Amino acid sequence: MQNRKWTSNLYFLAAAIGSAVGISNIWKFTYVAGENGGGAFILVYILALSCIALPALIAEFVIGRRGGQGVVRSMDVLAQRENISPKWRYYGWLAVIAVFIALSFYSVVAGWTIDYFVSSLSSENIVRSGAAATARLDAMLADPLRMMLYQVIFIGLTAATVAFGIKNGLEKMLGWMTPGLFIILAVLLAYATLYGNMGQALRFLFTPDFSTLTPTIILMAFGQAFFSLGVGVGVLMTIASYMDRETPMIRSAIIVAAADGGVALLAGLAIFPIVFAHGLSPAEGPGLIFATLPVAFGQMPGGAIVGPLFFLLLAVAALTSAITLLETVVACLEDLTSLSRIKLTIMAAVALWGLGLLTVFSYNIWADVKPLSFITIFEDKTIFGLLDYLVSNILMPLGGICVAVLAGWGLGKAGLLDELQVADSVMFRIWLFLIRFVVPSVISAVFLINLM
Repeated sequence: MQNRKWTSNLYFLAAAIGSAVGISNIWKFTYVAGENGGGAFILVYILALSCIALPALIAEFVIGRRGGQGVVRSMDVLAQRENISPKWRYYGWLAVIAVFIALSFYSVVAGWTIDYFVSSLSSENIVRSGAAATARLDAMLADPLRMMLYQVIFIGLTAATVAFGIKNGLEKMLGWMTPGLFIILAVLLAYATLYGNMGQALRFLFTPDFSTLTPTIILMAFGQAFFSLGVGVGVLMTIASYMDRETPMIRSAIIVAAADGGVALLAGLAIFPIVFAHGLSPAEGPGLIFATLPVAFGQMPGGAIVGPLFFLLLAVAALTSAITLLETVVACLEDLTSLSRIKLTIMAAVALWGLGLLTVFSYNIWADVKPLSFITIFEDKTIFGLLDYLVSNILMPLGGICVAVLAGWGLGKAGLLDELQVADSVMFRIWLFLIRFVVPSVISAVFLINLM
């Protein structure tokens, strides 16, 4: 097994931020905020990021560095070191399974961003009407071979990075891709300031209308803050297991959480001015990115440059997350087998491609297949819809609860203080209270709302 350690804290931060900042920060955050009133939703989101997601992120970092291995083997290490139940390894397997399933459909959706990036480079593919944009999206979704092509390209890029290990793979790719993501976002933000309706976007994003808030919307904001970080499925735990003892854990967690929330807000500031400048609705839903914005780009000065740049941003964000997702799976297998990293990565990539075909076909040849249509809550869900529901609504919340319980109740106070490198202070006790009681309660509430 290779020496799995970051060569510097900057690479650890690049990996952790790259993992946390994915498509959901740019795509999902913007349309969820748009559908739920903007300012009030964002205020609750920031509160949740600070009081729920950040404490949970610190907890996952603690477990990861304390265990020092892949997520399953770390549970075995902690069972011996901290005297926790050996049955915690089942959580490890739950996390790896969740990551694997999520990456199988994530790679398909990420392939769309590459498809749109490539096609938007040609002036022939510029769309200037909603009908043309919808037709373009429908044509892509109806073509399984086209979707498979970009799925394979995306998985190939991800696997090639992971196969070369920490120093020659993850550090080299994430070391420039994560800063590159922020540079692209800054360019798009400058463009939106010049050519979009920034004033209306600022009012929409930062003027809260509390009359729009309902208990469900509040829990959605909490869920968005928590799950956009990717806490609960062992990815950040795996990244933290490569952290050295000198890395300041709490400060690093604050930087990662701030970057995650910052990208979401900056994406809103880059997207909504363009939406408002063209009289479009911020509550367009998932179609905002692939069906609505291309129309705006087609009508704006410099849209032929900004359009490809925007989809490149999405592709880079998707790839930085996918690399750490696949690393989580491969690191676990590397701990438990004697096979080389390259062989394990190839095997995992092929399996991901095969499972991902279920998502590809859910949009075309199996679009009418609804396996659980006899159950009311699942009657309209395709195979992809069921996989997404399983990961997003069941496995991730369960994983988040497990992280909170393990850190708050499983690990001893001495071990927590040792990893956090702090004294038994008021701030530590507040964090411990949050992770023991508040975080699992909120995640449980989100879990129950999602199930209903």
